[in-house]
Order: sequence, then C-alpha cells, then structure tokens
Amino acid sequence: MALGGITFLLASSGFERAAAQGADASGQQLFNNACRTCHTTKEGDNRIGPHLHNIIGRKAGSLPNYRYSEAMQSADFVWDEDKLGRFIEHPDALVPGNGMTPYTGVRSAEDKAKIIAFLKSSSQ
Repeated sequence: MALGGITFLLASSGFERAAAQGADASGQQLFNNACRTCHTTKEGDNRIGPHLHNIIGRKAGSLPNYRYSEAMQSADFVWDEDKLGRFIEHPDALVPGNGMTPYTGVRSAEDKAKIIAFLKSSSQ
C-alpha cells in the first residue's frame, strides 16, 4: 500500500512538472509573439526595449545603460505582477507617453498570466 502511495506521488509530481513545463512553453511562445521583437529575458541584453530579466521588483525606468522615454523615467512605481499585467494589456493606460509604439497590447487575462509566469521563471 505504501509503495503504491509513493508511486502515485512520484507520478503526480512528474505530471505537475510536465504541466509547468507546458505552461512555461506556452508563456514563452506568447512572449515571443508579443514581446521578443523588442525585448529579451537575458540579463544585460538591451535591444530596442530594455531586457526583462528580473523585471518583477525592479523600479520602472531604472536599468542603467538603457535610454528610457521621459514618461518611463518619471514613472514612480516598482514592477509587480499587477502593474506588469496592466502594462502588457495597455501600456499607455499605465504610463502615458511611454515608448512602446506600435505595440498594441495583449488583452487575454490567461495570456497575460502566462507571459508573466514565463518572465518570472526565466529570471530564476
């Protein structure tokens, strides 16, 4: 009986890992489609947009060696999941005058959550 329980726990943790990897893959795909043209998750690799490595917990507009818009430099907040989700959906609603044109946003709550989960996992 105990062996069956251990087998079940090992199997279910394998399923959980597979599900997490699937979520990471779909989050990465969504990131690639919506964000990768301008951003990367590789630390120090600024492109058209700043890198997003460890974005959560970082003050907006604060990366050294990246030239932010005046609006982003003046934004007085720290990125958290809520702010990031709002920005991913509609950047101008959170930071009017930011430099994110022609980006039009991601409206799906599920897709935003997957992108945020991917950003979190790629920063570890």
